[in-house]
Amino acid sequence: MNAPIAEARPSLDVLVLAGGLSHERDVSLRSGARVADALRDAGVGAHVHDVDSELLTVIDELRPDVVWPLLHGSTGEDGSIRDLLELLGVPAVGTTSAGARITWSKPTSKTILGRAGVATPASATLPQAVFREVGARAVLERVVARLGLPLVVKPAKGGSALGVTVVQSADALPQAMVSCFSYGEVALIEQAVTGVELAVSVVDLGDGPRALPPVEIVVDDGAYDYDARYNTGRTEFFVPARVSAEVTEAAQAVAVTAHRVLGLRDLSRTDLIVDADGTCWYLETDSVPGMTETSLFPLAAEAAGWDLPELYRTLAEHAAARES
Repeated sequence: MNAPIAEARPSLDVLVLAGGLSHERDVSLRSGARVADALRDAGVGAHVHDVDSELLTVIDELRPDVVWPLLHGSTGEDGSIRDLLELLGVPAVGTTSAGARITWSKPTSKTILGRAGVATPASATLPQAVFREVGARAVLERVVARLGLPLVVKPAKGGSALGVTVVQSADALPQAMVSCFSYGEVALIEQAVTGVELAVSVVDLGDGPRALPPVEIVVDDGAYDYDARYNTGRTEFFVPARVSAEVTEAAQAVAVTAHRVLGLRDLSRTDLIVDADGTCWYLETDSVPGMTETSLFPLAAEAAGWDLPELYRTLAEHAAARES
């Protein structure tokens, strides 16, 4: 009787981290599942695991070639999980812990991009403690006097448009602050820019960052909020975006600049608005782009001619070839 033939180990084993305890847990789980499915379609071994007390044991037992953190929100994007992986000496898809920490703070990334010559809306960064100590009414009056209206209020650290409000009148500003502070202790208050909303993804496979075709975002009713991002029906996406070649080139240059000066690696996505004069206004960069069925990075990659399983396998192979 012949001995059973052992199943061959895939040429590459990837541990996808998805879930976590942030407000964006559901998005993370959806991103992780789709990337894992695509990796399996490309012949890669893919395992999905949450961030829990068993994580280190799972890494020790699986001994993956590379880890792909697809954790959205604080723990996944503030550099802490990547710090842990670096301590373990495990290669990871995506940026380093240092790049993640810098990018996670919207005021910090805005400051760095502004110093690099990129246009970014005037803003104020105010912690909740300031309002308690100085008085909310007095502070908000100064905000409106200095920045004008309309404004955008958002958590200084966060994603998926959670806690973000477009404020058209001074009367609406206090409630916008309450909504913002429910997701974080620090608020970023920006001048609102009207124009075409674009998302420009970047891929770096070892030969330098390259921008993918910009995705134009059009919301039928209201802002590009959490519901519009992850539930079909409210938002239309145009890729390539319906802008001139000059605007496309300028938007892609902003995204590549952000990827470089923020110290990012492998992939990123930068959000911006193009005003009537063609100026590209930098809003923020995501070091862990969403990979759900409505996410912008996959749309841009497919528009660039990439087969998603092939791209994800290539990203994983490139990351696995690094020491950590």
